[in-house]
Order: sequence, then C-alpha cells, then structure tokens
Amino acid sequence: MREGKGLDYKAAGVDIDATDRLEDGYFRMIGSTIVPGAIRNDGGYGGLFRLQGASGRTGGRWRDPVLVSGTDGVGTKLKIAFATGRHDTVGIDLVAMSVNDILVQGATPLFFLDYIGIGKAEGKTLLAIVKGVAEGCRQAGCALLGGETAELPGFYARGEYDLAGFAVGAVERRRLLDGSRVEAGDVLVGLPSSGLHSNGYSLARKALLERAGLKLGRKIPSLGRTLGEELLCPTRIYVKPVLKLIEAFKRTNPVHALAHITGGGIGGNLPRVIPAGRDAVINRDAWPVPPIFQLIREAGGIKPEEMFRVFNMGLGMIAAAAPESVEKILKILSAAGCPGYVVGRIVRGTGKVIMA
Repeated sequence: MREGKGLDYKAAGVDIDATDRLEDGYFRMIGSTIVPGAIRNDGGYGGLFRLQGASGRTGGRWRDPVLVSGTDGVGTKLKIAFATGRHDTVGIDLVAMSVNDILVQGATPLFFLDYIGIGKAEGKTLLAIVKGVAEGCRQAGCALLGGETAELPGFYARGEYDLAGFAVGAVERRRLLDGSRVEAGDVLVGLPSSGLHSNGYSLARKALLERAGLKLGRKIPSLGRTLGEELLCPTRIYVKPVLKLIEAFKRTNPVHALAHITGGGIGGNLPRVIPAGRDAVINRDAWPVPPIFQLIREAGGIKPEEMFRVFNMGLGMIAAAAPESVEKILKILSAAGCPGYVVGRIVRGTGKVIMA
C-alpha cells in the first residue's frame, strides 16, 4: 500500500472548524426567540424549558396542563429552495407544520427544535435556514431551544439538505380541543391559506415544471410575482389569531374543534376532528381560491376532485363553532389579521365530508 498524507475528517468531507464558526450566528438567532419559561443553554446537549415559568392562560402558572407535541418536515418544497438558491423561508414552513398541528388541540406552542441533515455545511445556507426557523418561532410565540446539524457528505447531493422539527405546547386539560363537542348545527369557519403551504409539491412540480415547462424565474401575471416566489411563499402560522380567538371567550369556548388542512386536503383532514354520526358539508364557492391552484389545475389537466384531495385549496385551518358565536368569531379573526369565511356546516351523518 502506497504511503501518503494521512486522512482527516475534512478530507472525508466534514469541516468541523467551519461548522463551529457558525455557532455564534445560531446562538444569536436562538436568543431572539426567548419566551417566558425558556432557559438559555448555549452549547448544552438539551433544550431547557420551565413550564411553571411559561405564559399560560392562568397568568403565568399552569393549573392542570396537558403537553401536546407534534413533528413534521417540509417535503419536496425543498426542491424549489434548491433550484432557486433561496433558503430563508423553508424554516418558517418547518415551524408552521408542527405548531399548526398542536394548535388544533388548543395548545399554546412553548418551544421548538430542528434537525438539519446536509451534504456540505455551507455557512450561508445554514444560517439562512436557521434564520427562517427563528422567524417561524417568533410568529408562533415559542422559543427555539436548539437543534442538530448533521453534515453527511455522500448521503445528500451538494447543495441539498433535509429538514425535520418538532414542537411542544401546553393546554389546560379542561380546554383541550378533541372534537367531542362537535354537533349537528355547528358552523364551519375557514381560515385562508397563504398558498400551497407545504403539501402537494410533488404534483405541483410535475404539473408546472415538467408538464407545462414553466420556469421558476418567470413572472406570472395572475400571481403578481415569479413562480419561484409563489412556490416558496411560507406556510401561514395560525397560532396568534387562533389563540386570541380562544382567549376572547372567558367561560365557554364556542370553538368546538380545529382542523389543520394539510396533505389530503379538506376531505382528508376534517374527518379527523368530527365525531361519529356527523358529516361536514362544504360550500366550495364560499371562499376565494388563490390563483396558484387554478394555474396548477390547468397546467396538469387535473380534475377538481383531485385538486381538493391533494391541496388545501385556499383554506389552511377550519374551525367548527357554535352558530350563535360565529359573528363574533369572524370579527375577532378579522381584527387579528386573519379573515374567516363561513364555508359549511355540520349535519347528522356517517363521518363524511360532502363537497357541495
């Protein structure tokens, strides 16, 4: 065997020194998300959070808290980030997908941690990703307690990465939303999405980029921006308007259930919070559908039923609420910058979603 220069980790594709130099930037962004209850632990192996010090619905002390956790990723939306070279928005998506999930049980997000697996730890890309994660946490009002970055040369292609994260929140047990209070006569209130959010990108890319041959840098008149900008629009985070809505009703909560409309669309998500013996009737003409969905449908020749089965179609969250409180609910949402639409009702049935 020929002798030569000895190997080190850098020669194998992992530059420890370069990764260490990113830590100051990470800690600054983590520090910008500190909320009551979060304990700074820069360089520690685990994130620290004191539940009794957190801002709860009882003036800073939880009486009978239930912890609610959720985990998710961003999916093939990352392919758009790779193609455009823009990485500062997908971190918002990462946070949104988890905090919106735990929100449907009425939980206040407390903290978030992320995982980044990347082929080559390029500082500009990593800092942009974490910048987005920190921004998502600020929008959700939770702390970014830390995370993990794994440099995996030979596993991910150069310039590519994957993201995963999880959120933990809390809700008073008596105010936990589990769908059990949903009853015939409840009104369905839809909250608008910001676009595709983080679902259906495999079909969207197939229709727009492959079938129609559109370019990400092309400005689309109906969208008012480039296709790439539209497809990277971050997932809307519903935490602040929905918690304001819940807090507005002191004694009874007229919001009986919440559904996060993600993969599977309205038909795949609304039944998850509807008890047996109930159907949801949806009026498909009751809310404005963002133009990106029409563009995808036309580009791919996709049937309307398939569009509703894959995409959120303009609604990122749906609440089932007592009819007598709907007018007040709509006013609260509008004041919080998240207008709501009456999109349907709950009737007796067998657990189906009926698109009318």
